[in-house]
Amino acid sequence: MIEPIHSRVAHHRDASVSWLREIVALPSFDSNIRDVAARVERELCALGFDAIHYAPYGDIVARIAPSTPRRSAQDGEKILLYDSHLDTVGAGDAQEWRHDPFGGVIENGLMYGRGTVDEKGSTPPMIYGLAIARDLGLLDGLTAYYFGSIEEWCEGLSAQVFVETEKIKPDFVVIGEPTNLRVVRGHKGRCEFRVTARGTSAHGASHWLGDNALYKMQDVLRAIPELDARLPSDPFLGRGSIVATHIDVRAGSLNVVPDRCSVVLDRRLTFGETPEQALEQIRALLPSQDFDVEILRYTQPSYNGYQREHAQIFPVWAFDEAHPFVRAAVATSRALELDLTTGKWNFSTNGAYWAGIAQIPSIGFGPGREEDVHIVDEHIRVDDVVRATEWYAALPMFLKEA
Repeated sequence: MIEPIHSRVAHHRDASVSWLREIVALPSFDSNIRDVAARVERELCALGFDAIHYAPYGDIVARIAPSTPRRSAQDGEKILLYDSHLDTVGAGDAQEWRHDPFGGVIENGLMYGRGTVDEKGSTPPMIYGLAIARDLGLLDGLTAYYFGSIEEWCEGLSAQVFVETEKIKPDFVVIGEPTNLRVVRGHKGRCEFRVTARGTSAHGASHWLGDNALYKMQDVLRAIPELDARLPSDPFLGRGSIVATHIDVRAGSLNVVPDRCSVVLDRRLTFGETPEQALEQIRALLPSQDFDVEILRYTQPSYNGYQREHAQIFPVWAFDEAHPFVRAAVATSRALELDLTTGKWNFSTNGAYWAGIAQIPSIGFGPGREEDVHIVDEHIRVDDVVRATEWYAALPMFLKEA
């Protein structure tokens, strides 16, 4: 079936690349995927997906039926879900870009634009791949879903809402974050902490009458790199890490000694570490009772108004190379003569929920390089987008034994 897949993908190449340019041209930062999801919805309808709807959090969901009627009540009981997130980070200063960040400009085989890599670049390949798999009879015995998700600010939350409210729990999940066309089988966990120093305000002209919370934070900031250097490592996922990413002060004006200073800490967890241990490690750095530490909570409503509070804790996860789903994914790559080396992401994804919480067999596969995520002049190789389409179409053929 590989040659028919090649042929079908080649037939749809211009349409899928043109469609990618269209959705890159639609800004979708701050989790607002409304316009992009509407364009995705039109393509899903045109390609014959059914049960197209919006999940409570605002993600777009569609099912695709097998090409032949099910032979028994058992057929279709395995659920395969392809997840690509449609939201992006902001573009920053457009003047720093070589090309319009929302132009989808193609130059020397590369398409430029915010979201080309993270992660709109996997959306047309996933959807066209599933449609081709259906047309070639490769979905028989499976129920397949496309999940156009919201992920950038709180990975896994919208997936959790989808599963818990719609009672649809996949048996297998493919996450379309960039992998440079390799199979990825895990990533570190993540926690976000806030450390707050309490002081006493005073006029800047008489600063000695106050207790400067900003100065008090210096000891903690100096201790963070020292803690980072001694964190444990895992043979596959690598070393845990911690870094200060944001600082804020509270003061009545620019000439008032701040009575509060807060820093946000990004903590990456490898196997053998827990959020509770990470919290205690930070507490051990605090020099006095004038400091508090807390786990951040995500409280922002979705673009459609749906809101669910979520602790900023995202579990570590990985599947062994011998896992049947990983083997099926690698077999797909072998059939298409792609890189057979499995890897890991350095960042966190919706896999924090799919695999880390729900324990659903999950892998990552997508076009684009991880190092091109969130950069100025974000870009993706157009040929890799096309090759990803072939992989997404072929995977169901190797999934039947997983």
